[in-house]
Amino acid sequence: MSCKTCKCKTTKIPVVDLAEIADSQKHKAVYEIYDERQPRGWILRFLGTLRQLLALLIGAGFAYVREMREEGKGWSISVILLRIILAFTWPFMNKDIISQPFPVQFRRRLELMGPSYIKLGQILSLRDDILPKSITEELKNLLRQAPVVPFERFKELIEKDLKRPVDDMFSWIDPVPLGSGSLAQIHIARLKNEEEVVIKVLKPGVRKMVQTDTKLLNFFGRILQTSFLSRYQPYQLTREFSRYSLREVDLRIEADNAEIFAANFMEEPKIRFTKIYREYSNREVLTMEYFRGKEIDAAEIMSLDSVRKTKLIDLGIKALIQMIFKDGFFHADLHPANILVLNGGYIGFIDSGMVGQFDSNLKRRLFYYFFSLVEGDAGNAARYLTAMSRAGRGGDPDGFRRAVEDLNRRYLRHPSFEEFSLGQLVLESVKLAGFYNIQYPGEIILMVKALVTVEGVGNQLLPGINVVSVSEKHLRNLLLQEFNPIKITKDSILLIPEILDTIKQSPLYISELKQLLEDQVETDRPNILVDILGTAFGGICLITGAILAAFGLPWWLWSWFFLAGFSIAGYDIISRRRDG
Repeated sequence: MSCKTCKCKTTKIPVVDLAEIADSQKHKAVYEIYDERQPRGWILRFLGTLRQLLALLIGAGFAYVREMREEGKGWSISVILLRIILAFTWPFMNKDIISQPFPVQFRRRLELMGPSYIKLGQILSLRDDILPKSITEELKNLLRQAPVVPFERFKELIEKDLKRPVDDMFSWIDPVPLGSGSLAQIHIARLKNEEEVVIKVLKPGVRKMVQTDTKLLNFFGRILQTSFLSRYQPYQLTREFSRYSLREVDLRIEADNAEIFAANFMEEPKIRFTKIYREYSNREVLTMEYFRGKEIDAAEIMSLDSVRKTKLIDLGIKALIQMIFKDGFFHADLHPANILVLNGGYIGFIDSGMVGQFDSNLKRRLFYYFFSLVEGDAGNAARYLTAMSRAGRGGDPDGFRRAVEDLNRRYLRHPSFEEFSLGQLVLESVKLAGFYNIQYPGEIILMVKALVTVEGVGNQLLPGINVVSVSEKHLRNLLLQEFNPIKITKDSILLIPEILDTIKQSPLYISELKQLLEDQVETDRPNILVDILGTAFGGICLITGAILAAFGLPWWLWSWFFLAGFSIAGYDIISRRRDG
């Protein structure tokens, strides 16, 4: 965690090695006190949510009327009718909110609806692929410092979850929060052995509120999916939000994520993730290592020489490439405040509550897609990107592929950040999906935003940097690792049980196939199903024989499969000619 925003008093601290934190006393943030109410039942919560959504809809009408008037269309019949309808709602509306542009209204309504909806807005701010840029940019202004739980209550929450007195675990806890989010707040502390740590605690009532809100959001998402808003995939958005939010209110999952990242980067000492103190962590309390560093966009980092900046950029890109293309497990909430520069030129990643995961198939296609882009192969890049998508009703995958290929070709003529960044290229490609009714897994969008963040930070450090040239080295190394003969051999060994099972079952398969062929000859009628089965089984025999030969098994074993495969293929050709 960065101490950039920490403003704590040090007069009562027994060990004064936190002077750096005390220096920021004059910049102390002013927090509101968290209103700890008993979470409302789902009926009251439903009515409250519905009220805010209706107010947002009416506010959108007022914003539309203002826009039409500015364009000189304020006296059209449709606008006049809308103004008459809105006039009846005027006395009941919050004038301060409805006088704002729609993106601002949207943000304000989310803030009024509480922590769950603030978190929803933060996730929606990542979805440039389906929401207008004016909205996603405004959502980035959601409450950055949410109201805080009083310090004494904070300690009570720790003791309640860990079932131990605070004084038995910590020698000191900073009474001033290091930060406060919509779901949790964090404080710097010191263990009994004088190790500096950060304590993250869920705010009271948050879990129950999130559980209620996610059910309501899924309900509204289903309704909106049947409306004219279906193009924006509202139900998919609410499901994604529900999945991420429910995971974020169980801090044990964040602890697991941090330990997985640390294990994945065990061989990369300059890329660090926070150490988790399991004995001081549970479902609602997370104690982790305190990273004493600077945010990557801090003035001190910007003033470094170009050599050290280049090394930092290289480390960041290397980390992201490994997360996405090697591990298939990546940090899905990357922004400059979550990337710290540590002593010795190390990079530290914090706040691993939100992660994305890819299965092996999707991870492989993503790698081939990026590798094709880096190598300048616009056609294959478009083909791999299309292969990761799913066509909706009335979708046009071929049209989408051609549009992406054209976009790739334009980018490849100007691969520098000023002209067209790599992250923006991928984001614009995914945005095209909406026009062709093509859908992508939500993790793809989170991955793209992570790429855009790292690329943007790199451009801040070294303006005009060519991310492609920096990425190429790491992608090539990963390609060599993927097709390393030793790795291929290890992966192939995993197939041995399936191969042996195929050999064991092959007499049964051949017997059944023989019976089918005999029946076909006796009936003397063409049968498409038998043709397909025969062709498929012949192919299986040939592939099995090739695998057995590659493993160096006896010739009489694999040659039998080759003989069976070629015999079936020959019989199929003769039968087709005879029937024709």
